[in-house]
Amino acid sequence: MKNELTMRLDTPYTLNFLIYLQNLYLNQKQIEEQLKFPYLSEKVMFSDDFELNFKELWEDVSIRISKDDMDLILFNDENNLFYEKLFIPNSDSLKTYKEIYTGFRVWWSSYAGGFSVERSIDDPSHNIYIELTNSLKKNHIEPKKQLNISLIYDECLLTNTEFYSYYTVLSIVDIHANHKDLVFKLQRCIS
Repeated sequence: MKNELTMRLDTPYTLNFLIYLQNLYLNQKQIEEQLKFPYLSEKVMFSDDFELNFKELWEDVSIRISKDDMDLILFNDENNLFYEKLFIPNSDSLKTYKEIYTGFRVWWSSYAGGFSVERSIDDPSHNIYIELTNSLKKNHIEPKKQLNISLIYDECLLTNTEFYSYYTVLSIVDIHANHKDLVFKLQRCIS
């Protein structure tokens, strides 16, 4: 059996922006030792239903990206969706949202953002690919199409990152710390 697995990793703006917003939200409830990136000293006016709306938005965005890579369309053309779902609507929160959005966009498109995140998993992702292809061969599983993986810079703590057919979302922590479980989970994505 010849292994035909192709695996594509990308670092989507949209899902990483949601993680950025998640971390800002969680930081408002954390003690200093538990703070996550990014940190703002200013209180952000998030919606009272932030966690529920975040879960719904995460699922919607993940499904849309899994079916058709619409990441930049979502991030650039539908960016008001994040504000409408996750913030209390008023002029102050809109101004804060625009600053957060611009700050993320500048960081993520720099070498310190998305590029660094992608490069941080070069070696581990290669090892995972080798182990996954070996496991697929051993179990006589032949991939039918490309496995797409969206990489996020931090863990998604407000909802589960689902494994869809030939698509999943993984954090850097998943790739570095949960290596062995990951191969099994990725195989389930394919079979």
